Amino acid sequence: MSNATEKAYGIIRESILNGEFPAGRHLKEGELVEKCGVSRTPVRDALRKLAIDRYVVTRSNQGVFVNHWTVDDVKDIFELRSILEAIIVERATKNISSEDIVALEGIHGRIQSMLNKKGPPAIEVFLTENKAFHQILVDASASRMLADTLAQIIQPPLVAQTARQYTSEELQQSNNHHLEIIRALQAGDGAWAASVMKTHIISALRKFMNSHKVEDT
Repeated sequence: MSNATEKAYGIIRESILNGEFPAGRHLKEGELVEKCGVSRTPVRDALRKLAIDRYVVTRSNQGVFVNHWTVDDVKDIFELRSILEAIIVERATKNISSEDIVALEGIHGRIQSMLNKKGPPAIEVFLTENKAFHQILVDASASRMLADTLAQIIQPPLVAQTARQYTSEELQQSNNHHLEIIRALQAGDGAWAASVMKTHIISALRKFMNSHKVEDT
């Protein structure tokens, strides 16, 4: 992305994540140009990237809108993720390399270092490292079908919104899950790894529901 496009992308994304642009909001190009301080072309490019990342949706002859998920959508997304990622990590247990383990330990360590620092946690650091952690497992599963299916299910905005609601203690719990998954991989215990991964994802679902005051019925 050009600098102007990257700037527009960051401003619009942040406005979605902080609630300034709520779900279902019609994003008008002229308003975004003024808000972002760039021309129309970078705004359009940013909106295309945001659509790819599922922060917005484009409706024919209507325009661009902030993506919206129903309660049932959210439950389905997280529950399907818990099933798929459990299968993925179990498969990864059979293929994981020593280099992969070192990379996973590095990610865990960097997140832990961030959490050990004084002040509020650096959520963007967590999101970047967490994404890398899960991607290593997807790659180690050596299944294009599982990887493609998971890519269709994961919704980056939901992941980001959930992480932003985490307390330091909840981020620590998430990183503890990462460490336990690493230990299960080292032990070659796929059932253990799968069990922790399911807990990891369902914990995120519960946090999302609680943060948005949604009751599970």
